[in-house]
Amino acid sequence: MNMSLADLRVFCSAARQPTLGAAALELNLTPSAVSKALRRLEGNMGAPLFDRSGKQLLLNDSGRLLLERARTLLALAEQARLDVMGERGAIDGRIAGPALLLWRHADTLAAALDAYPQASVRLQPAFEDAALAALARGDCHAALVTQDAIAQRGADWPATWHSTALGSMRMLLAAGRGHVLARGVPAACASVRCGMRDVLPHAFASPTHSLLCGEERGRHADGWRGVAGRTIRYWSDDVQLLLGYVQSGRALAYLPDFAVRAHDLLQVELAGSVDCSEQILLVWDGALAGKWLHALARQLSIHPN
Repeated sequence: MNMSLADLRVFCSAARQPTLGAAALELNLTPSAVSKALRRLEGNMGAPLFDRSGKQLLLNDSGRLLLERARTLLALAEQARLDVMGERGAIDGRIAGPALLLWRHADTLAAALDAYPQASVRLQPAFEDAALAALARGDCHAALVTQDAIAQRGADWPATWHSTALGSMRMLLAAGRGHVLARGVPAACASVRCGMRDVLPHAFASPTHSLLCGEERGRHADGWRGVAGRTIRYWSDDVQLLLGYVQSGRALAYLPDFAVRAHDLLQVELAGSVDCSEQILLVWDGALAGKWLHALARQLSIHPN
């Protein structure tokens, strides 16, 4: 049996994509070349790997069995190549996670790969469960998630997976510098203290779905733990739009601490409010991780944000 890594790459793409044409587009090959590679692999394996229905390719039992092994073989081959090449390696790092967490760690991720001039990094937006599923499939090298997402998996956790703590993300009530609550507050001040009765008369901006797990949570999607009665006037699952409403002074919003700092917003400190924070982790497969990923995890743990 003469099974090539190139054919295995084609097979993994075909298993992931809905059609042979989509796999060809992803691989920058012709559909004919993809089809020949799959037929060649099936000939080497001595069994069909797909059930073909028109243009669709559906994995059969033999294909599903091979897919798990193929992903491991390709990951080990990539790990060996990059470890041998060291800093000269053309790394194509893929990190999946909620857009909010990718934003939080984008600069540190970039800095961690500065030692590899041929490296590139793909930040793949995905809610937490989808990011962990992508890691399990081998579609990304690491996932950014919260401790809650890990806790919910319970015993469903591969023994080779590692998690690197990246500190906590605290949620803050934020106001723009032009908001009525910011009147008289010096530009050098980062916060203002208020009571709940001072805050509730003002409009809020909020998502309808959790920006981390994607679940629809309505009025509590932003993690707000204050008393009921706030008026949410602006709804959007795009954090940049929420920030726009806050910056303009039109609304208050419950936002991550790093976003408040990055946009020079005013933190509204509420007396007696309950602190809401999330523990952030980088999850990766230690059995398949190359030296660059170990170095990345160390760098992120030292400079979490």
